Amino acid sequence: MLTTDDLHASVSDPLLDTMNFLNEITTRHPDAISFAPGRPYDGFFDVEQVFTHLRRYLRHLEETGASPGQVRDALFQYGPTAGRIRGLVADSLRKDEGIDVPPEAVVVTVGCQEALLLAVRALHAGPQDVLLVASPCYVGVAGAARVLGVGTAPVHDREGGFDCAALRAAVLAERARGRRPRACYLIPDHANPRGTTMPLTTRHELLDLVAELDLFLLEDSPYRMVSPGPRIPTLKALDRDRRVIHLGSYAKTLFPGARVGYAVADQPVTDRAGCTGLLAAELTKIKSMVTVNTSPLSQAVVAGMLLAADGHTARLNSEASAYYGDTMRTTLRRLEECFPPERRRALGVRWTRPEGGFFLALDVPFAADNAALTRSARQYGVIWTPLSYFHPHGGGTHGIRLSTSYLTEHDITEGTARLARFVEAEAAGGGRPLR
Repeated sequence: MLTTDDLHASVSDPLLDTMNFLNEITTRHPDAISFAPGRPYDGFFDVEQVFTHLRRYLRHLEETGASPGQVRDALFQYGPTAGRIRGLVADSLRKDEGIDVPPEAVVVTVGCQEALLLAVRALHAGPQDVLLVASPCYVGVAGAARVLGVGTAPVHDREGGFDCAALRAAVLAERARGRRPRACYLIPDHANPRGTTMPLTTRHELLDLVAELDLFLLEDSPYRMVSPGPRIPTLKALDRDRRVIHLGSYAKTLFPGARVGYAVADQPVTDRAGCTGLLAAELTKIKSMVTVNTSPLSQAVVAGMLLAADGHTARLNSEASAYYGDTMRTTLRRLEECFPPERRRALGVRWTRPEGGFFLALDVPFAADNAALTRSARQYGVIWTPLSYFHPHGGGTHGIRLSTSYLTEHDITEGTARLARFVEAEAAGGGRPLR
C-alpha cells in the first residue's frame, strides 16, 4: 500500500488537479457552452490532409536523394533525438519570424510542454536556483516546475501586461534571500490567460534588463501565427546577446494532435574539457532520457505542411487567423451588450481587450472558485476557467478566463448571455438561477 506521502510532493499539489477538475466539469455537463478549452476550432481539420502532407514529405525525401530504405526508416525507426526535421523548422522560423539560427540550435520536442520542461531542467542546477514566472502565468510552466522540484517566484503584471520594474524587483528580492534567479518565463504575444501583448519598446527594455541582470528568458509564443494583423517581432528575433530560449509549438498553427514543438537554444555552452557547443545539444541529452525522440510520423506530417507553405506557416493560417479574430471581436462585442457601461461599473465587472490570441480575462465581484464554476455549469449551462488557476503563488480569486477559439458565433452569443445571468446572480449574493 502506498500513501501520497510516499510519492513526490507534486502529486499532492492542488495545482496538478486543476485541469482534471475542469475536465470533470465538462464531462458532467456536456450540454453546457464551454469557454474553457484553449484549443483550435475543429472546422479547419480534414482527415485526408494528414495523408496528403505525409505523402508530400515522402516525396521530398525521395527528391532530395533518400533511398527507399532511408525513406522507410524516416517513418518506422526512432530517428535522431534532436529531431529529423530541424532544418525545415529552422527554415520556417527564419521566414516567418526572422529568427536566424542553424538547424543545430533546434530541438524538436513532444509539444511545447516538453521543450519547456527540458529548458527548465537544464538551467536550474541546484536547490537555490529559481525560475521567475510572469504572473498570471500558463498553468503548464508552474506545473512543470513543481514536478521537477524547481522553485518559482512571481513577476506580477501591471494592468497593461509585463512590467520590467517588477522583474528587477523580483530578481533583487530573490538574490537577497540567497537564491539565484536563472530565467524568466513569459508569453509576450496574446498571453495566456489575459490576452495581453508586450509593446515593442518594452521588449527592447526587457532584453537590455536581462543582459544587465545575467538572466535568461523563456519565450513562449504559440498564438502569433493564428492572430490577425501585423506582428511585433519576437524577443528571439530581437535577441543579440543570446539571452532568449524560444519555445514553440505547431499545436495552434498546424494541429495539436501532432504533438510537435521545438526549442531554439543557440546559447554557447563550454564543458570541463574546454569544448564549446550549443545549449540545444544539452537539451537533447535530457530529452534522450525523457521521451527518447519525437514521433517520426508526427514529424513527417508537420514537415509536409511546412513544405506545402514553403515554410510560411502564416500562409497556412490566414483563414484561421481571420476566424479567431472574428470570435474574439464577437465575444468583446457581446460582453459590451450584456454589461453596458453603467451596469458594469455598478457590478465592478471589467475585462481585457485582446486584439488576437485565444483568451481574455474578466474581473467579477465574487469569488470565482471551483464551487462557483460548478454552479455556473449546473444552473446556467456555461463553463469558464477560474483565473486563480493561473496564479500559483496566490491571487486571481475574482477573475475568470474566457477562451474564444473553439466556439461558433452562435455559441458565443448564447454563452455570453448565460454568463451574464450567472454573474448577475452571483453579484446579488444568491447563487440561484434568475427567472
